[in-house]
Amino acid sequence: MIRNKTVKTLASVPYFGAVVRGGISLLVKREAKLIAQHFAEYLRPVVAYKTDTVQEAFRIRHDVYCEELNFEPVRENGMEQDEFDEYSRFCLIEHKPSNNYAGCVRIVSPSSKDEPLPIEKYCSNAIEGAKHHPSQFDRTEICEISRLAVRPQFRRRKADNFDGAASGAINEQTYSEEELRCFPFLAIGLYLSIASLAVRAGTHHAFVMMEPRLARSMSFLGIKFEQLGPAIEYHGLRAPYYISAGTLTRTLPVGFQVLMRNIDKEVEKGCLAARNNDDNDDYIKKMYSPSFYKNDSPNISLRESHKWCESKGLYLPQ
Repeated sequence: MIRNKTVKTLASVPYFGAVVRGGISLLVKREAKLIAQHFAEYLRPVVAYKTDTVQEAFRIRHDVYCEELNFEPVRENGMEQDEFDEYSRFCLIEHKPSNNYAGCVRIVSPSSKDEPLPIEKYCSNAIEGAKHHPSQFDRTEICEISRLAVRPQFRRRKADNFDGAASGAINEQTYSEEELRCFPFLAIGLYLSIASLAVRAGTHHAFVMMEPRLARSMSFLGIKFEQLGPAIEYHGLRAPYYISAGTLTRTLPVGFQVLMRNIDKEVEKGCLAARNNDDNDDYIKKMYSPSFYKNDSPNISLRESHKWCESKGLYLPQ
């Protein structure tokens, strides 16, 4: 992103500034295209709704939360699951050259008071008296982003290869230098994928418990989470955060808007496939019924067709 202070100063100079601003505009557009192209070359978002892909998310979570971080006990079946999965939607990121799934994330999407968010059940003290609280909104319009996990081999730097494959390092013969440069975008890709899925489900208000360090990183990239309360000990030091669909749309940098549009197109395909799925599966019926893909839900990739509503904090169709 263009952040150099000298360049910004030159851009404000009369006459000459117009030339500088034109150059910046071209660079930003080029950067946006490169980010989107680089991501699309190696990675693909996948809406996980069938049993095999949902279980793949559970396996990734087990790799990270049970075996690597020891946040949860190791399970005999190698899948980490909890009570919230019954009313959650899932996204995966596929590494296209190997057909392996690199990471996963879910949105817990309640439909009634009998289906609490994890933050309500386990961290209620952290959001007591918060500016934004799940109880302020209709249950069908809230969600919680959770269980974001990226497999270790997709988080290793090239310099870590000497540790060997047994320790989870990347084999240089398997992953090229260009691919390794793209892997830091995995977390961003997961957040944008789940944001697209949430918006398409008519879910406009998202809560998340995460490390303040991660929130700062997201803010630096233009994804502005609002901290709701103090950091507490919950699988490490974590704080409660909130973000609305409108805030995400307004603050997303140009460099990631092209990526968002591309991700949204893939998520749209997955949503339609889930909605039109013929399997007699109770989970799919519940989470991807015909009422899912609502016509009045703002499509992030079509921001120009929506107008910001300050009172609701959302982009609504014009």
